[in-house]
Amino acid sequence: MPKRTDIKKILIIGAGPIVIGQACEFDYSGAQACKSLREEGYEIILVNSNPATIMTDPNLSDKTYIEPITKDFVEQIIKLEKPDALLPTMGGQTALNVSMELAKSGILKKNKVKMIGANPEAIELAEDRQKFKNAMREIGLKCPESFIVEKLSKAIEVKTKLALPLVIRPSFTLGGTGGGVAYSDKEFVELCQRGLKASPTNQILIEKSVSGWKEFEMEVVRDNKDNCIIVCSIENIDPMGVHTGDSITIAPSLTLTDKEYQILRDASIKVLKKIGVDTGGSNVQFAINPKNGEINVIEMNPRVSRSSALASKATGFPIAKIAAKLAIGYSLDELKNDITKTTPASFEPTIDYIVTKIPRFTFEKFSGADSNLTTSMKSVGETMSIGRSFNESLQKGFSSLEYGLDGLDIPQNLKLDKKNILIDLKKQSSQKLLTIGQALRLGIETKEINNITKYDHWFINQLKSIIEIEEFIKKNEINKEILLIAKKNGFTDKKISKLKNCSEIKIRELRCSNNIKPIFRLVDTCAGEFSSQTPYLYSSYDWNFENKAFCESNPTNNKKIIILGGGPNRIGQGIEFDYCCVHAVYALKEKGFETIMINCNPETVSTDYDTADRLYFEPLTAESVLEIYKKEEENGEVLGVFVQFGGQTPLKIANEIEKAGVKILGTSTEAIDLAEDRDRFSEILRSLNIKQPKNGFAKNIDEAIHIAKDIGYPVLIRPSYVLGGRAMEIAYNENHLKSFTKNALDVSSNNIILVDQYLENATEIDVDLIRDNKGNIFVAGIMEHIEEAGIHSGDSACSLPPFSINSQMQKEIINLVSKIANKIKVVGLMNTQLAIKYNNIYVLEVNPRASRTVPFVAKARGIPVAKIAAKVMTGDLLEKILSQSKIKELNTFNVKESVFPFNKFDGVDLVLGPEMKSTGEVMGIDNTFLSAFAKSQIACGTILPSKGKVFISIDDDNKKFIVKIVKKLINLSFTLIATRGTASFIKKHNIKIETINKVKEGDPHIVDAIKNNEIDLVINTTKTQGSIRDSYSIRRTSLTNNIPYYTTIAGAKVAVDAIEHLKKNKLKVKSLQELS
Repeated sequence: MPKRTDIKKILIIGAGPIVIGQACEFDYSGAQACKSLREEGYEIILVNSNPATIMTDPNLSDKTYIEPITKDFVEQIIKLEKPDALLPTMGGQTALNVSMELAKSGILKKNKVKMIGANPEAIELAEDRQKFKNAMREIGLKCPESFIVEKLSKAIEVKTKLALPLVIRPSFTLGGTGGGVAYSDKEFVELCQRGLKASPTNQILIEKSVSGWKEFEMEVVRDNKDNCIIVCSIENIDPMGVHTGDSITIAPSLTLTDKEYQILRDASIKVLKKIGVDTGGSNVQFAINPKNGEINVIEMNPRVSRSSALASKATGFPIAKIAAKLAIGYSLDELKNDITKTTPASFEPTIDYIVTKIPRFTFEKFSGADSNLTTSMKSVGETMSIGRSFNESLQKGFSSLEYGLDGLDIPQNLKLDKKNILIDLKKQSSQKLLTIGQALRLGIETKEINNITKYDHWFINQLKSIIEIEEFIKKNEINKEILLIAKKNGFTDKKISKLKNCSEIKIRELRCSNNIKPIFRLVDTCAGEFSSQTPYLYSSYDWNFENKAFCESNPTNNKKIIILGGGPNRIGQGIEFDYCCVHAVYALKEKGFETIMINCNPETVSTDYDTADRLYFEPLTAESVLEIYKKEEENGEVLGVFVQFGGQTPLKIANEIEKAGVKILGTSTEAIDLAEDRDRFSEILRSLNIKQPKNGFAKNIDEAIHIAKDIGYPVLIRPSYVLGGRAMEIAYNENHLKSFTKNALDVSSNNIILVDQYLENATEIDVDLIRDNKGNIFVAGIMEHIEEAGIHSGDSACSLPPFSINSQMQKEIINLVSKIANKIKVVGLMNTQLAIKYNNIYVLEVNPRASRTVPFVAKARGIPVAKIAAKVMTGDLLEKILSQSKIKELNTFNVKESVFPFNKFDGVDLVLGPEMKSTGEVMGIDNTFLSAFAKSQIACGTILPSKGKVFISIDDDNKKFIVKIVKKLINLSFTLIATRGTASFIKKHNIKIETINKVKEGDPHIVDAIKNNEIDLVINTTKTQGSIRDSYSIRRTSLTNNIPYYTTIAGAKVAVDAIEHLKKNKLKVKSLQELS
């Protein structure tokens, strides 16, 4: 069937900020959809609030709106653009929920907008738990016994019927937000209350737990001719009870019999047809009872999902691209397979390798967080690995995680004796597979491990084989035969060297002297049945000495550059760095170089097979990079490697690969080390007569105490060579210092910590610049943080241009950062963080690499910052590049605001500090600073109230700053309520305010008032550890009840100013194309 001619203009809704449960896989799917629909001649309108995405690049759509993804804002865009159709399936749960709001409120019908890809009825049927359960029963499929409730009293009745343990699943939420498994009455009540609040429809499903059953997913695609294909079957190694996003998964499924596979295949197609997904991709999840084979349907997603991105990368089948084409009328048999270029998309992919996905957690960022896994997702990223065997694939996956693992290593922070390991096996932890490995090392029987963990015997036996090889390597002298067996099973050079207690270089030399090197095989969708035209590659040691190794890499004779990606997303290193890597690829292609991408993150645009000319899906370790470099050197000319765009990940291996003969392009490793080494960097600042906070280095607690006394409290404690402010804290006294120093020393890679003077109430500034090899400098953006210095730059909101810094001060800043860039001879990007106090400028730190603000600056200025930097790194001069670029003057204010995962971690405080905790960001663009700020708040889910009651509790040092804010709130007709100390202070200024008890002072107290919806805004600042503990429940309750809260004076001031501004001004939308 040819494409539809009744539609010309299509609106695509993106997923918004990166949050747990909805990450950059939707940038990948959205970017694919935009490209594939535009090439069919459709006009594309895109709305997304996340500036760090490729899909919001203005050249990907005809009109790009970086605006909040809410019904009201999307309605404005619909009225302006008058699209014919809305594609709701590319932006995760966010896009589905907003699309349903638009449909139910009649906005789509009123504006004659058709929904394509999935209709409202199908979405409702899949997302409404009761309707889905009824639909499954009608087609003869079982679901776990369950009931839908909308009130806590009904939930308690259900508990009596079903008996604990029970699973609570809120409707219309992402990543299982608000849900979990209840094992006790107390847990049940807490989860039900949280789930009812988390669900936009105030509806939860209470389900009989099938924990311990095996879990499988089927990725299905259907067209309008009723053709259905299974793109990929995915097996969760973790049994039911853990969210699939937190499970280690493999493709294809390995423990299903063919009969079971065919039953699941048929069932998943029946589910799609019953739900009414006419075209596109869907994910269906099943549970199988290992005792009797009973199959239950758990849920289905009527959209492109996290698993769709994984299945696409695992097979090479571009689900999002195909789904977009199917939505406009094509059938599967009319579309070509991009990998083979010969077979149609109706051919089901077949794979002859094993793919492993391992989630990446950052529990270390959230003190007090429960690290046990449940049905509510907690991982912030993932890595994918490909091997010819399960063992090879699994160990590659672990070495890709950037936890310091080299394979199936000993679990961290556990007591390793048999008694404690047996206890830990009962916990559903993020280290479960490593714990099973340790249990096997201690001689615990596989049957006992299976009884405790419910992991399939086959997987436990595979882990046992890895442990047996490990022991064999330890006990025997290493020779080429043992070495090849180890490499076939995924043992890295580093892992083998640790087992043999020798250097990694020695093992590498032994391997190379015996000509043991990896072969590279193609991901081709067809298990080699047809020839593949797309160089999408993975490494393997699947060969033997008797036969010639078969390698499919075939390097070209072109001039080429390798780009190192950022690896798995985690807090401190996210989608912003992938954005920079992709732009580096675009720049190099424009210059005629062949581009080679190395990365291991399946969620990203950089690992799309059509981004770079050649893609190696490999761990970002020195060993992997060196082997790829050597392979590519066999033909053509490798000009060098880019390490500047992938965050800290490539920088960590830059010295090692350079010593092995790899050329690093752009800023030299010497210059990188100069900026990272605080002692040497301090010398540079002194030589340039540039101020910096007083600082010192400590190797132990006593040295830290001595330095702090010299500097004077408060001081900032930080480990060296870490990303995202890991283990950074502000110490106000010696007791704080002792506690924080121990943590920082544990985290520091070189056992040295930095003790810096903390500049209280200073204004923090971020500057991004580009320098070429002739010393020419282009300052791309000067950003002023809204929160004062001391909040990590990745967590603070910021404005471009600055909202309170005068032009003279900005000139001084430009002069200062230019001096530093020239002194350390940066070539490419450099980010500088500064603080201004009493009109003095202090340099806090310099990063001679891409920063997380680069995409934001690029969108604000309309300049491809990362592309320009990439060209500069290959020798181009700024003067020539900038003369060819259209550089607009900033005529708008642009505010970046951070998004936090606190709702996923019970027991975690919301107070911000020098350690980064945000997972993503949004952007507000408008003609005034306050309008832009208001948009940024709406985009991250903070709806500023226009009336009501404001609760205020301020620490003593900040009380003097609150008076102006409360006077403005009174003028705006808000009523005020405060704890006793704050109320007493405010009353002294003749301001009317009520007093309410703290929790420890007894009823009626502030937490009850928040729970009873009596409070509309919370302003709560704290400083001492005691006050932070006392006020924790205030902040936590505000979060769970969706009450806007501010924990800094600076943030509260701007928020109240914005409330005043919104009373007089209406927020309007504008596309990036109109703004340029």
